[in-house]
Amino acid sequence: MAVISMFYGLIVSMYFYDNRQHHIPHIHAKHQNDEAVFSINDGTILEGKLPSNKRKLVEAWIEIHKEELMADWELAISGENVFKIEPLK
Repeated sequence: MAVISMFYGLIVSMYFYDNRQHHIPHIHAKHQNDEAVFSINDGTILEGKLPSNKRKLVEAWIEIHKEELMADWELAISGENVFKIEPLK
């Protein structure tokens, strides 16, 4: 697992070789005891849950950083190191 960003109590990560379960580009976002898997393409939740206000922050962040996230996804599924992405401010 590689943490790619942290903001407003959220930890956003990608797992290496993680294209088997969901079969689409995605990220994992954690906040306290909640975790959700978000599609990079459209920001929808594939699995899990986050509080509404935190979900909206992740969706906005995905929209802003979609190209960087896709580049990191390609690295992660190949087992290569990913780059950190600027947090929401």
